[in-house]
Amino acid sequence: MNDINDPTLFDYTSRQLRNLCDEAGFPSSDSAPVDMLRELLGPGGDRRLSEGPLWPSDVADDATPVEFSVALDDTGENAVRILGEVIAEQPGMAANMAAARRFLDSTAERLGIPTERFDAVQDLFLPEDPQGKFSFWYSLIFRPNATPKLKVYFNPDVRGEHRGRELVAEGFRRLGMEDAYDAASEHSVQRGEKDRFTFFAVDLDDSPTSRVKLYISHYSATAEEAVRASQAVDGLDAESIRDFCRVLGGDTVTFGGRPLVSSYSFVEADPKRPGNYSLYLPIRDYVAHDAEARERVRAFLGARGSDPAGLDRAIAAVTDRPLDEGRGLLAHVSLRLGQFGTGTTIYLSSEGYEVLPPRVDASAASAAVGA
Repeated sequence: MNDINDPTLFDYTSRQLRNLCDEAGFPSSDSAPVDMLRELLGPGGDRRLSEGPLWPSDVADDATPVEFSVALDDTGENAVRILGEVIAEQPGMAANMAAARRFLDSTAERLGIPTERFDAVQDLFLPEDPQGKFSFWYSLIFRPNATPKLKVYFNPDVRGEHRGRELVAEGFRRLGMEDAYDAASEHSVQRGEKDRFTFFAVDLDDSPTSRVKLYISHYSATAEEAVRASQAVDGLDAESIRDFCRVLGGDTVTFGGRPLVSSYSFVEADPKRPGNYSLYLPIRDYVAHDAEARERVRAFLGARGSDPAGLDRAIAAVTDRPLDEGRGLLAHVSLRLGQFGTGTTIYLSSEGYEVLPPRVDASAASAAVGA
C-alpha cells in the first residue's frame, strides 16, 4: 500500500521521472521510461525511503542509486536521462554486477539492443572479484517518440587503480580503436595522479554516431587545463570552455573540490580522433546552495542563447523545496562541443534519502579563490 508520507524509492523517483518527461514533451502514453526505471531499481525500488539505502551507491551523494539529467541541445531538442546502478537483493560488488548483467539481458531482448560492444570488453571490466566503488552503471536515454537508448559505464579501476590505463587501452583496441587511447590522453593526462581515468563508456546501439567514450577526472585543475584537454578535438572554441568555468565556478580559480571531468567521444567512422569533447563541472562543490547554482546555470544558458526556463521546469519537476535550504540538487553541469552535437546537460539529484545542507563558506571547497 502506498504511503505518501513514506514512499518507496520507486514511487518517489518515478514521480520525478514522469514530471521530467512531461516537461520535455513526452506523450502521456509513453510508459517506457518509468517501466525501465522500475526494472533498473529491482527489489530495492520497493524499499521505503525511511529504511535508508539498500547499498551505498556512489551515483549520488545521498546513496540514491539513480541520478536524473536533462540534455538541452543547441538545436532546441532535449532528452531525459537516468544514470543508475543496479542493486542486488542481497547487495555486494559481485552480486550487483550479476544483477546489472541480468538487467542488460532483459532490456536488450525486449528492445532489440545490440550487445556486441559490451560482449567484446566484458571480461576486461567484469572480473570475479571487482574492486572500487562499482563495477558498471547504466545511462538510460529517452527522447519523445523515440526508442530508448542504453549506455554502459565501466570502472577502469575495477581490477585495481594501477591497472586502469591498461584496461582502457585494451578496451579501445578490442573495439577497433587502437589509436584512441593516445589521442585522448595526449592532451588530458599530463599531471600524474591528478589526471585519472574515471569511466570507459560504450553506447549500445548501431547508429553511425554510436560512441565509445573516455572520462578523465582533473583534480585541482584550472580552466586552462580544461582548455588544453579540449584541444584533442579539432576546431573547438577555447573561450567557450573558459566561459563555462568562469560563470559556473564563480570566483574559483583552481577547482580543488570535486574535480572537473573531461570526456571524449569516438565513433567507428573516425576511430583515431575524438569527434566531441565534454566538460563536466560539479557545481555543488562551488556554491553555497542550490539557489546560487540555479542563478549561475541560468546565466550560462542565457549567454549561450538557450532558454533558462527549461532549467526551472526541470527543477520544479523533481522538487518543491526552497533552493537556498540545500545544496546538491543541481549536482553538476556539462558542456558538449563538437561534430556530434553541442549543448548543455543539467544533472539533478533525486535527494531521495537526504538533502545536503547549505555550505557555510562556499569558497572553502576550492583550493584557490579569486586570484
